Amino acid sequence: MQYQVEVGGRVRRVTVQRVEGRFTVNVDGREHIVDAQRVDASTLSLLIEKGGGRRDDATGVTNSYTVTFATDPATGQMMVGVGAAAIPVALDGRRRSGRKDEAAQGAGPQRIVAPMPGKIVKVLVNKGDAVHARQPLVVIEAMKMENELRATSAGAVAELHVHEGQSVDAGTLVALVRPA
Repeated sequence: MQYQVEVGGRVRRVTVQRVEGRFTVNVDGREHIVDAQRVDASTLSLLIEKGGGRRDDATGVTNSYTVTFATDPATGQMMVGVGAAAIPVALDGRRRSGRKDEAAQGAGPQRIVAPMPGKIVKVLVNKGDAVHARQPLVVIEAMKMENELRATSAGAVAELHVHEGQSVDAGTLVALVRPA
């Protein structure tokens, strides 16, 4: 499967293939061998071999990571936790039978939800405001990191359900954006 993955504002090209019970992951031309084991519904244990798993070269190093994640099914935005850091990650261009996700095409209202528990630090829009694709709407602090929740496509803010200082649970509806 091929993905366009936005991590911290930088878009990366990622290809993932299952090979002999593990995954070959190519990120911007760099190959990694990944052994992934599910710990629970939102946690993975990863062993990542850099350098294509070749132990005889200087880059053949294996690192271990515990990764937690929460996904907003309406926008596809994920919050990925590695150690104490929470990183907003957006998946675009996921290829499944050549079809694009309806939310990515703007075929209905965008439900902007909190991907994990946190505190609303800033509300950057008001009800009725016009917004463009990828525009930040709300800043949420989760796991001591500030993360922007963004519109997936152009539209107008139809509903705004949070205010600054408010605590929210994962899955809480933050805003509703109607298509332009």
